[in-house]
Amino acid sequence: MRDVITEQRSAVSRGHVCWSYDDSAVFDDAARRFLSAGLAAGEQGWYVGPDPAEVARERLAGLPGLDAALRRGDLRIVAPWSAYPPDGLVDPVGQVHAYATATEAALAAGHTGLRVVAECSGLAGTPAQRDRFARYEHRVDRLMRARPFSAMCAYDRTRLGDPAVAELACLHRHTNAPGLLFRLAACGPGTDCAELAGELDPSNHELFAAALERAELRPVDGELRLCGPRLRYIDHRCLTHLARYAARRGAVAVLRASLPTASRLVEMLALTGVRVEAAR
Repeated sequence: MRDVITEQRSAVSRGHVCWSYDDSAVFDDAARRFLSAGLAAGEQGWYVGPDPAEVARERLAGLPGLDAALRRGDLRIVAPWSAYPPDGLVDPVGQVHAYATATEAALAAGHTGLRVVAECSGLAGTPAQRDRFARYEHRVDRLMRARPFSAMCAYDRTRLGDPAVAELACLHRHTNAPGLLFRLAACGPGTDCAELAGELDPSNHELFAAALERAELRPVDGELRLCGPRLRYIDHRCLTHLARYAARRGAVAVLRASLPTASRLVEMLALTGVRVEAAR
């Protein structure tokens, strides 16, 4: 089976990116390219990290027009406690509101949007921190589908470990996290559905169940809607997780995917809480 995401060695130019790394120099290069693309598009850039400002400045060295961008305020080096709570326990709703406000401020200042690179390892070190931050990751993914806001969330694999990074990476639209087989992301603006992509199998069914809980999907007219045009496989365990998740919310899960095997599994298992429809 293949990893669901193909951006393994190059930074994505925009959107919601999870960048996992075990070499800080590789991360620095990805951060510079991500911010450079935003500056070229007229966006305001933020670099949020645990390093002192002078060290962060050195890490950004080589970014075209760095000094001028810092002088003009087109690029800001932001201390993490200015962007996130000091105890590292993020309030998902409040944090999304803060970035929505910052995006509007960037637009009011004449920028075309806001782009953030944030080294988030210190916000995901404990299970409690990771649960809060994962819930925030899906909410902010919805914001990025509606407003001109992009972010690269960076996680140090040597510090957190691959399983912890996977808990967060699966809730991003783009990631280079090794071995990740699926993602659960927001759909387009103005919708309450979520998008499933990749492969859901015995190796990741528990991760999928956790991702569902953290996504906090909202029923609409009694349905929890999931779009899966790029979903290649889903096994019976994950369909069962989906049925139970929907039942706890008094809804039926509607999965739109071109997977005849999924329809047969739902019928064989008598999962009345799941309906599989052909992807549009």
